[in-house]
Amino acid sequence: MTALAHTSSYYAASANPVTLQPSLSESIQADVCIIGAGYTGLSTAIHLLESGLSVVVLEAARIGFGASGRNGGQIVNSFSRDIDSFERSLGKDKARIFGQMAFEGGRIIRRLVKDYQINCSLKDGGVFAALNTKQMHHLEQQKALWERHGHVGWLELLDKDAITKVVATDVYQGGLLDKSGGHFHPLNLALGEAQAVLKLGGQIYEDSAVLDIKQGDPAVVNTASGQVTAKFVVVAGNAYLSNLLPELQAKSMPCGTQVITTEPLDSDVAKRLLPQDYCVEDCNYLLDYFRLSADNRLIYGGGVVYGARDPANIEAIIRPKMLKTFPELAKVKIDYAWTGNFLLTLSRLPQMGRIGTNIYYSQGCSGHGITYTHLAGKILSEVINQHASRFDAFAQLPHYPFPGGHVLRVPFSAIGAWYYSLRDKLGV
Repeated sequence: MTALAHTSSYYAASANPVTLQPSLSESIQADVCIIGAGYTGLSTAIHLLESGLSVVVLEAARIGFGASGRNGGQIVNSFSRDIDSFERSLGKDKARIFGQMAFEGGRIIRRLVKDYQINCSLKDGGVFAALNTKQMHHLEQQKALWERHGHVGWLELLDKDAITKVVATDVYQGGLLDKSGGHFHPLNLALGEAQAVLKLGGQIYEDSAVLDIKQGDPAVVNTASGQVTAKFVVVAGNAYLSNLLPELQAKSMPCGTQVITTEPLDSDVAKRLLPQDYCVEDCNYLLDYFRLSADNRLIYGGGVVYGARDPANIEAIIRPKMLKTFPELAKVKIDYAWTGNFLLTLSRLPQMGRIGTNIYYSQGCSGHGITYTHLAGKILSEVINQHASRFDAFAQLPHYPFPGGHVLRVPFSAIGAWYYSLRDKLGV
């Protein structure tokens, strides 16, 4: 793989045509330098540019190269840990601000798609599917929780009969439909957001890996062939940040998830499998998720590889999961299989903060990043524009290093995941 090549995914194969951006080869200045051209970086850039600041985005590989161009493409509200986790740890009063933000990311995505005419096959409707009575009870509580925080009129509980009219399988006991959920082509969303950055006057440099950040006022961000001097820096590399800022490594761990995509299905088969064309994710700790593409392929993902190693045979991991849900696809060919990394935190809550006086970061979406990253971009633009209340709410969340340190965090996390997966299977 060259420095500029996307992974061999369905998304890369079906991406909208775009012009590659140049590599940085000079010394330039900007109000804000953003490291990473994924959703966090692009959302931050758009919101900053809309506020009148000058922005440079540096991307080590290609726009949307990481999780933003490889994910399941599902709009799922709230955070990896739901609002009740904030209530338990912070109290209901302090948690209220997180409840107010829990449904904003999806609205930001739809606003950007509309305002900048982004062609990303956006469709409405997402379903949480329960595999047992315990999970169905959890969805009943989730509906009440979300409605208590203002998400009213969007949710519908589905019993066993109702969910079979949404997903043609007998494995689910029920579900929860979120009409404000949805799905889209994730790489095309990132590419469209990058075009919005350029239209607003921002600069994006691809194949421009950052080698170091010299703190100061202003800060200086160096690449192999150039540098950016900026009043503020936003670090948005997430699981692909590597060792750029060691202080961000100890409290997070890259993890891989796998996705497969079938050959195009006959339209009648696609309509039978997912009659409403909603996206679906189950309620397991290590969850599965799936949806139809714009050309009637089934995109099915799941599984976690702690430490972000690439499995030798992705299809062998995910295809059995797909067939358990849809046995009739036994003879269907898999055209694409790939892996992508997300960044896990011990609390499974995102990390947002500041290093020194003018270096900001957001990371650790813990597998729930599509809506959060877009929200994070708006919040980071707010704090740079001296509106810090929402940034401060995230920055004050406590975060802890993984047990066992850098060496043992992978096996310890895998043991924990095995325990929760066993509970899912037993329905306890």
